[in-house]
Amino acid sequence: MNKLTAFALALSLTGCFTVGPDYEKPQIEAPKQWRFAAKDVRDTANLPWWEQLQDPVLNRLVEQALQNNLDLKIAIANVEQFMGVYGSTRASLFPQIFGQASYDRIQTSSQSLGLGDSLSDNGSARLGASMFWELDVWGQLRRAKEAARADLLAQESVRNTVVLTLVSSVAQTYITLRSLDSNLEITRNTVEALTEENRIAKARFAAGFSSEIEVSQSDSELERRRALIPLYEHQVAQAENALSVLLGRPPGAIERGLSLDELVPPAVPAGLPSELLLRRPDIQQSEQNLIAANARIGVARGEYFPKVTISGDVGQASMEIAQLFVPGANFWTIGSRLLGPIFTAGRVAGQVQTAEAAQQAALASYQKAILTSFREFEDGLIVSEKSNESQVSQAKRVEALQNYLRLSHLRYDEGYSSYLEVLDALRQYYEGQIDLVTARNDTFVALIQLYRAMGGGWIVPAEQKALVPEPKEASFFP
Repeated sequence: MNKLTAFALALSLTGCFTVGPDYEKPQIEAPKQWRFAAKDVRDTANLPWWEQLQDPVLNRLVEQALQNNLDLKIAIANVEQFMGVYGSTRASLFPQIFGQASYDRIQTSSQSLGLGDSLSDNGSARLGASMFWELDVWGQLRRAKEAARADLLAQESVRNTVVLTLVSSVAQTYITLRSLDSNLEITRNTVEALTEENRIAKARFAAGFSSEIEVSQSDSELERRRALIPLYEHQVAQAENALSVLLGRPPGAIERGLSLDELVPPAVPAGLPSELLLRRPDIQQSEQNLIAANARIGVARGEYFPKVTISGDVGQASMEIAQLFVPGANFWTIGSRLLGPIFTAGRVAGQVQTAEAAQQAALASYQKAILTSFREFEDGLIVSEKSNESQVSQAKRVEALQNYLRLSHLRYDEGYSSYLEVLDALRQYYEGQIDLVTARNDTFVALIQLYRAMGGGWIVPAEQKALVPEPKEASFFP
């Protein structure tokens, strides 16, 4: 081994020089306080929030989705794929050794050599190993390994995002389904009440106590509400099918648990330390993308420097296979090579420019992801607060409309008002009940979106339920 190779090897092993910039975490200005008063919600944010709804059916549906959802299976497989990429990239830091064996036999006419009519019959047997090693003198390969590792961690964050989105989507679709169930039940109850009202209106008309216009008004309102039943049945079926897809199974009926009124809203966190929001998987993904882009600047700049490689062969060689393992059949070779750029017509400069621009784009994406997380959490707090206020007002409205309906019946029975007032009371009471269901649905959805905006430490336990395999690093051996 010559002195240049020995020096390059020593320099490579020390690792005292690595081309390209080292990663420095960007400083992000976080909100000092939220719109609403903050309190310690660290434990609340880490809880599996869907269990706070106290619906065993929903808990089972979430577990089924974690085990069977196809998007999650794709994300898990992608992590395994990037683990393989990381393993192959890391392998470039080590010597590559390959075994080789060959046997050739050549028969040559001596006439072609001007040696008469005799034949030349020669054999060649070879058995050994070849080695190739690119020395990481400038740290280019280490930067490539750093980028590959960041890509792997980013992909794991993508998987975590899928888990976060999946659980939220299952819970939200289930809430929507139970809301549609409530709307359908309210509509059927209203149709039942209107059917009785229609029977009374026809009986009064037949007895001469009312005009035909009251019967027509009753018929119109009855058919109007009856027409809504197929619409809600259609929407219920669509919600069931959407939930079935999330569960990773063919469309079909979905088991029901608690009604919308029986579900217990999760605790509402009034604030969250800003550093906890940074654990959101989308933010972690953006940061790992930034780390990878930063490392690839070093990979690109490494093309400016010469590459130092060592190669060698060792083994047995002879004229015949039977003579491979006899004394004197051994052979070995070793050599080094240095290859550096002299003229590339701007190719390396272009690669460096590309890498640096990609790093700036990744930095902006990381900053945007953080700002988006702050905005989503703030929006979630506002929507949760206001949707709850709306629900309280809607509940009071329904109570007032129920009393209005009772009084309208009394006034009509005593002859102080027309039947149109009764129908108006029925219409408003029905719409008030539907609006109350919508308000309750919005309250639950707002809470779900708020917990989704927080990320939360519950993602790791949820992944365990998803039977996520532990990624295995590639072996040093084939």
